[in-house]
This record gives sequence, structure tokens and C-alpha cells, in this order.
Amino acid sequence: METLRLVLLFLHILGFAALLGGLLVQVREDVKSVNPLMRDGAGTAFLAGLLLVGVLEAGDGEVNHAKIGVKFAIGLVILVLVMVNMRKPSIPQGLYLGLLALTIINIAVAVFVSPAHV
Repeated sequence: METLRLVLLFLHILGFAALLGGLLVQVREDVKSVNPLMRDGAGTAFLAGLLLVGVLEAGDGEVNHAKIGVKFAIGLVILVLVMVNMRKPSIPQGLYLGLLALTIINIAVAVFVSPAHV
């Protein structure tokens, strides 16, 4: 079970790395768009996160449901915004900055919020 948890965590981190990379590669461009890296990263991070929660719930340890709820909500918003705007040739600057902010906030929650109730 620990190996599965680690593999899912690795995929979750790779998903967020792809999403963030897809966003950051456009920082200097005037026209922003949702690229396949963002789509695949958001989908991978979201799905791996859901599976990771299932594995954590099946284990013996405590799970921080508030952290998971916040990460789920932010991840779902990111995924929906990415998928809705996938076929558009460009997205507004505000949407781009919003996606970037939500991605960074979701990563910050993962890093700075305790994994279990203390």
C-alpha cells in the first residue's frame, strides 16, 4: 500500500509540475492559451489526487479532510477552467493569472498545511 501511495504522490506532483510548466512557458507571450501540457497536467494532478485520497483513507493514519477539501475544490476549478478553454485560440490575461494563482495556491496548501490533524 505504501508503494501505491508513493506512486500516486509522484504522479500528482508530476501533474502539477506539468500544469505549472504549461503556464510558466507563456509568461512572456502576449497571447495566452490553454496548451496540452496544462490540460494533461491538470487532469493527471486531479485524478492522481483523488486516487491518493482513496489510498490514504484505506490506511491507518489520520487524514486532514479540510486540506483535501480545499485542494479538491481548487483542483476542480482549475480542471474545469482548463477544459472549458482548451479549444479557444486565446484566453484573457485575467484568466491566465487566475489559473497561475490557483495552481500556486494549491501547491502551497499541499506543502504548508499539515497532512494530518495534530
